[in-house]
Amino acid sequence: MTAQPLRIAMLCVHSCPMGKLGEKDTGGMSVYVRELACELGKLGHYIDVYTRAHDRTETAISQIGNNARLIHLRAGKDEKMDKLLIYPHLDDFACRLEKFKKDNQLQYDVIHSHYWLSGWVGEKVRRWWNSHHVTTFHTLGAVKNTANLGYDEPDLRIETERQVATDCHRVIATSKKEREDLLHHYHIPKENIRIVPCGVNLDLFHPIDKDIARQHLGVNGERVILFVGRIDPLKGLERLLTAMSHLSDQGIKLLVVGGDDSCERELQGLRNLCQSMNVQESVTFVGRMEQKELPFFYAAADVCVMPSYYESFGLVPLESLACGTPVVATRVGAVEDIVRDGETGYIVANNQPDLLAGRISDILSKPQDHTSRAVATRESIVRFGWNNVATAIQDEYTSVIASRVIY
Repeated sequence: MTAQPLRIAMLCVHSCPMGKLGEKDTGGMSVYVRELACELGKLGHYIDVYTRAHDRTETAISQIGNNARLIHLRAGKDEKMDKLLIYPHLDDFACRLEKFKKDNQLQYDVIHSHYWLSGWVGEKVRRWWNSHHVTTFHTLGAVKNTANLGYDEPDLRIETERQVATDCHRVIATSKKEREDLLHHYHIPKENIRIVPCGVNLDLFHPIDKDIARQHLGVNGERVILFVGRIDPLKGLERLLTAMSHLSDQGIKLLVVGGDDSCERELQGLRNLCQSMNVQESVTFVGRMEQKELPFFYAAADVCVMPSYYESFGLVPLESLACGTPVVATRVGAVEDIVRDGETGYIVANNQPDLLAGRISDILSKPQDHTSRAVATRESIVRFGWNNVATAIQDEYTSVIASRVIY
């Protein structure tokens, strides 16, 4: 490593980076924080990731990688809480963070907060510590509200994001589109925003022989369409289920990976939708899977579909392409930088079911030569390896330290 070792306080208040992926509030951001912390540790930095205690049985302090540890702090009850209900406990979280820092005689060069709740805490403690604050929002409330999904993010979130974006030392956007959204909705100085993409674990997500992957999953003969993600209206899963009614070929199977008991009502609504369109036999709700199992699903699939209304980046297409499987995705987040339209998949203007079905059919109709295709598909995204991403984030930290007067 070339940079001076830094001590970094990483804040991820509402979602534990070691949580179970696919649960309600555990998704791409959790992967991002965990992978980034571990990769920065490999570069020689020292990272403490702070999150809210949400389970009485969890370890208060645990090692998650070389030079990287996870610290749970109490704020409210030791149980899972809706994100907005955590807000009244943020001051308590900040005070417990301050006490932990003092009790352990810690000093930090940089605070890196993730999501607006953590951004609030980051702004509070950076004044106490006379330190530098970098933030990554991961999603923006003002943009989510433009999706018109029947609910609105509260004004409290919008105003907090605007204040944090204005006052922090640097905002890390994960895509050009996110930078545009920050400029449009929050009117912060352009020079205060830097674009550093999300990454993919190239050791975990890699091509697997399709027959081996299908045997591992017990898939027999069908052409497989794959959806991976939380059960959340923003993910547009109901649009993909509707698209299944346009795919009349028998022997096509959609595997839906994600969701657990906490979203059973939403899952039942999706099952009812399948029944109403008579596609229930073609759709399997697999449920939440451990991350180590996901490469088998990607490799077994003929196409992975991301029908989202909104993504700040879009990790699923990246993981799929790393496994050699083509993608159909809406034009959200960094998709246009990830997917080579017409080569490694297709980008659709929106998630209208007929558009999704048409591009899925285009991929399914192509001659299947998974082995040779997988190598070229994977090669197209190797620049997103976590080492490259962590190095770029490291450079942003050192740039902030060098160029900003602490106040």
